[in-house]
Amino acid sequence: MTDAATFSLPELAGARVLLTNDDGIHAPGLKVLESIVLALGMEAWVVAPETEQSGAGHSLTLHRPLRWRQVSERRFAVEGTPTDCVLLAINKFMKDAKPDLVISGVNRGANLGDDVTYSGTIAAAMEGTLLGVPAIALSQVLTPQEAVKWRTAEVHAPDLIRRLCARGWPQDALISINFPDVAAAAVKGTALTSQGHHKLGDQLVERVDPRNRPYIWIGLLHSDTRLVTGCDMERSSEGWITVTPLSVNLTHRAALDHLSGLLDTGCKA
Repeated sequence: MTDAATFSLPELAGARVLLTNDDGIHAPGLKVLESIVLALGMEAWVVAPETEQSGAGHSLTLHRPLRWRQVSERRFAVEGTPTDCVLLAINKFMKDAKPDLVISGVNRGANLGDDVTYSGTIAAAMEGTLLGVPAIALSQVLTPQEAVKWRTAEVHAPDLIRRLCARGWPQDALISINFPDVAAAAVKGTALTSQGHHKLGDQLVERVDPRNRPYIWIGLLHSDTRLVTGCDMERSSEGWITVTPLSVNLTHRAALDHLSGLLDTGCKA
């Protein structure tokens, strides 16, 4: 650590890294992530959900016991959320030598704009950050019904991770990286961006099952999109890799200032 507020990891070779995701232990994006870490020469530990946990957000399993199985050396599958996986990895499986870095992904699909509030991929990185381990979330943007361009993340992630870790970032932040839906050779560059805005899941598909009971699928429609100039969604749509620092502290500072004096008063009987 460079000081009490920031972290850096200039030398990645031999460093211990925790890999996780929200797509599950058998997800192709996790295999891509392992190849990325192999290229960096790091010691990889994999602790991932047994089944897909997309949309789980930053949720913990509190009302049933957590079970896991050891798949192989330094590889575990957990019957829980991405947050559960990181919690167990740092406090149990790796407790004798905690990771130097957490990397979550590579997610099958974008985590842009307000997606980050639902994402288990982002939540896993957030949990690592809260437990004092710097974290990066990787996501590969895709077009539905088309082949995922995993090679884009595989080609560009190693150097980007190396550069970010050498520079470092504040300990109360996590780094969200989205690789655009273009071939690796077509990437325009890397852009440092802010989080944009769009609402996920307003489209509800209502159906009736064979027992005549109604049910609903939450659709994937994105609505109310605001392409703020230079935001993650805009740059990604233009073919840029986006790097967005996210804070684990959700305090809205402008609102705090706006309400100052209204509520900071003593109660009168």
